Amino acid sequence: MTEAKHNWFHDPITPDFTQLHSLKGIVYAIRTRYQEAEVIETGSFGRCLILDGKLQSSEADEFIYHEALVHPALACHPRPEKVFVAGGGEGATIREVLAHRSVRRAIMVDIDGEVVDLCRRLLPNHHRGAFDDPRLELRLEDARGYLEQTKERFHAIILDLPEPVEAGPAYKLFTREFYALVRERLELGGIVVVQSGGASYGRIECFTAIASTLRSIFPQVYPYAAEVPSFGGLWGFTLASLGPDPLSLSPQEVDARLEARLSHPLRFYDGLAHRGMFHLPKCHRERLAQEKTVIADDRPFYIY
Repeated sequence: MTEAKHNWFHDPITPDFTQLHSLKGIVYAIRTRYQEAEVIETGSFGRCLILDGKLQSSEADEFIYHEALVHPALACHPRPEKVFVAGGGEGATIREVLAHRSVRRAIMVDIDGEVVDLCRRLLPNHHRGAFDDPRLELRLEDARGYLEQTKERFHAIILDLPEPVEAGPAYKLFTREFYALVRERLELGGIVVVQSGGASYGRIECFTAIASTLRSIFPQVYPYAAEVPSFGGLWGFTLASLGPDPLSLSPQEVDARLEARLSHPLRFYDGLAHRGMFHLPKCHRERLAQEKTVIADDRPFYIY
């Protein structure tokens, strides 16, 4: 757990790079069945959620991460009505999903009910009442187990999961076997998007491995990234599609779709941001093209 007496929160980005945030106080800390969870108050990014010692989202810039995660996939789909979200305990991912008026049913599955409750109580600026939307079905269980049992299919599946750390609660949700299950639960022409870890130069192993693993299952895979300051740089996402192509959308078409569909304005994502996120630097494109790693249930990939 974080120690307030040091007056700094140390967020390890890599074994050789740590980001420091001035610590104004620890709002709440708990050891759940699955992980250590804290809400802290920082001078740099306001109130933040910390899981197992790593910053997961901050009041100040969570909108960048959550808009980048949700809207490229949903804007790309012609009419997303049924959406499945794995993880996303803060409620901000489902907040952005439910901003789409076309969405009639959203299922959010998070294994750690104590973290969800913590976020509902202490991070109201993240969820903004999304947990009370009648279109939402919230289930506190294992996402893989749920998808194995259900026969329902979805227009979009959003995987907002903690990074695959060894002995963490989510590492088996990044494997070839799990992505094959996800594909089976998509409607014809469906889309999945995966939060894919750090994408700054020198720490893209998770990002490239996830893209490579998705390529072993899906016919179309599109890695992209956005700058999230509280995460220490570029953050990676990967969109995998059974039909829609995000690169085919012009900035004008993205803006028109957002204008027609959304119930609240966005702060980060629009047509120009969409184009920029999918145009990665040359060094990233070369690394992604060369990556051959396929994460499997019997061959897991762990990050620091």
